[in-house]
Amino acid sequence: MSIEWKGVMPAVTTKFTANDELDLEMFATNIKAQIDAGVSGIILGGTLGEASTLTNDEKKILMKETVKLVEGKVPVIINIAEQTTKGAIHAAEVAEECGATGLMMLPPMRYKANDYETVTYFKETAKSTDLPIMIYNNPIDYGIMVTMEMLEELTVCDNIQAVKESTRDISNITRIKSKFGDRLRVLTGVDTLGMESVLMGADGWVAGLVCAFPAETCAVFELAKAGRIAEALDIYRWFLPLLELDISPQLVQNIKMAEVATGIGTEFVRAPRLPLIGKERERVAAIIKAGMASRPKLPAYKGIN
Repeated sequence: MSIEWKGVMPAVTTKFTANDELDLEMFATNIKAQIDAGVSGIILGGTLGEASTLTNDEKKILMKETVKLVEGKVPVIINIAEQTTKGAIHAAEVAEECGATGLMMLPPMRYKANDYETVTYFKETAKSTDLPIMIYNNPIDYGIMVTMEMLEELTVCDNIQAVKESTRDISNITRIKSKFGDRLRVLTGVDTLGMESVLMGADGWVAGLVCAFPAETCAVFELAKAGRIAEALDIYRWFLPLLELDISPQLVQNIKMAEVATGIGTEFVRAPRLPLIGKERERVAAIIKAGMASRPKLPAYKGIN
């Protein structure tokens, strides 16, 4: 399966049981809800997926299970966040063996690589695999900016096809589209800039709160893409307090609380993460409760683009 790199792609959470084991039953429930809502792909192994806490065996189980669950309806994309080039190449090999359709790649972890080192890391991994790749540009959280000049160097690799744009600079979408046209697809990675990014020409949205609200996220994207701005904006204004739960160090806990409210997740996280407590829990619970109480009726949005 090729990847069009467009539409809503959830960075899904990993579901755990009370015994800190993979909860594949609830995971399947959530994936089904995503597919039913009309997402364009499933992204595994990101921050929301708590990938840094998963064993290699658990990652393989989740990859194979997701490939099985989607039944070829949408691509399955694996996030690569490794400390070494060797590790990234191996991760790409494992992803391919497990049936993944594509990769999302962060720059090297921990070591703050310079531009040359970062470009070489991406290139060497890209050359090692036939899987299509989306570069994840998030200097705020990961300390390395992928510049226009670096992206230009990376276009020599045919399988580097997209950018997840998470700089928080909305103008960067225009810069990428103006410089590269359709050579590089652009997907926003910031929930609180979701609709704005679509209006600036983003091809897709790698979303977080979609884990709890898949239909609402897809509706905002599809309506905005179709030029039905007023309808999209009504939903987006309701959605924004919930979307702001994604821009927090505790985004995993926040989003899992929202998944519980919509019946497609559990709150179990893997230590050192712990469920929210005290005033912060009360604050997040109040936002979710208010959102659920005023959840909008959605217009028909599937197939309008």
